[in-house]
Amino acid sequence: MNKIAIIGSGGSGKSTLARQMGEKLNIQVWHLDSLLWKPNWEPTTKEEQMTIQKKVMKQERWIIDGNYNGTMEMRLDAADTIIFLDQSRVICVYRVFKRMLKYRNKTRPDMKEGCTERLDLNFLKWIWDYPNTKKPLILDKLGKRLEEKNIFILSSRQEVVRFLERIKE
Repeated sequence: MNKIAIIGSGGSGKSTLARQMGEKLNIQVWHLDSLLWKPNWEPTTKEEQMTIQKKVMKQERWIIDGNYNGTMEMRLDAADTIIFLDQSRVICVYRVFKRMLKYRNKTRPDMKEGCTERLDLNFLKWIWDYPNTKKPLILDKLGKRLEEKNIFILSSRQEVVRFLERIKE
């Protein structure tokens, strides 16, 4: 495990898992939300997103967490390990509310400075619809890479804990 892509719904635990793995494996962690947003929630262009990610992926070892479907293929192709956090939508929504309360009027550690925590109905709808709209596409992308990549689909907190315990430091 040298080049690790972590994907999943909002609130699935991508950033937390990335940090924990980064510490255990001594690999630099890159949060796409921090890389691909400008202050005040101004989005980067797809070209900027690709340039930023290509620079990160040139490194020998990395952990990148985040979805960004428009550039996901390049991360999945470059990764040797892909982790899909397939968590319950109820858990994801709960975690997003919990995160919003914890970081209210602040910028969380995995976000770009100047992007204070926020929550809106579109994001909640995206999370709720994720199992029906995004998950089938993710599973298709993973299925096409089964032979060449280490792929882990973690569907519960317990599976994430067991996975972390098995990782060699």
